[in-house]
Amino acid sequence: MVRMGRRSEHTAEDLRTLILEASEQIIAAQGLAGLSAREIARSVGYSPGTIYNIFDSLDDLILQVEGRLLDQLDATLANLPCEGSPHSRVLQLGRAYLTFTAERPRLWNVLFEHHLPASEQVPAWYQDKLDTLMRRVENALRPLAPGGEQTDVERAARVLWAGVHGITSLATAEKLSTVTSEGAQALVDDLIRHYLAGLEHRRLAAAC
Repeated sequence: MVRMGRRSEHTAEDLRTLILEASEQIIAAQGLAGLSAREIARSVGYSPGTIYNIFDSLDDLILQVEGRLLDQLDATLANLPCEGSPHSRVLQLGRAYLTFTAERPRLWNVLFEHHLPASEQVPAWYQDKLDTLMRRVENALRPLAPGGEQTDVERAARVLWAGVHGITSLATAEKLSTVTSEGAQALVDDLIRHYLAGLEHRRLAAAC
């Protein structure tokens, strides 16, 4: 629980960080359903109104929490070794994604549980973070994509990511055992290897 000292010493940026950190702690412990302005205010020692002085709405706050998670994932993927074959690089991405989600399952699931009101659009800064992550997958897949056309690379990256995410979602929800006795990493590795083998076959066939 975050506790405040002398309130006058906290700048708006200090408060922003404190609120985000408290929100992450609440979500990690209780899931998105446990997050409310009242619960956050109780945790940081301020009134609920203070939260809305810093963030436009609770949806805005949750998006900022998601943005921090996306930045953390991007930093994790950026630190992966660049050497090795395209196959090994894609496997590394998949394994890193699985590990990242397994370490913070309730926080990561917020990205897919939280929905903006129908009248609101995803902010450009948020979409940029998603695009940056997807480009990492695209860059790893590009040497294996048949023809190397950008549209083919983009489609391959999204198909593969969707498959890996499906496995990780079952794992973080502790539902994987209802489908198979195999572990999540074995399934992720198997999915990636089979998908890349298919891409390689198509690439070689196109070259003939």
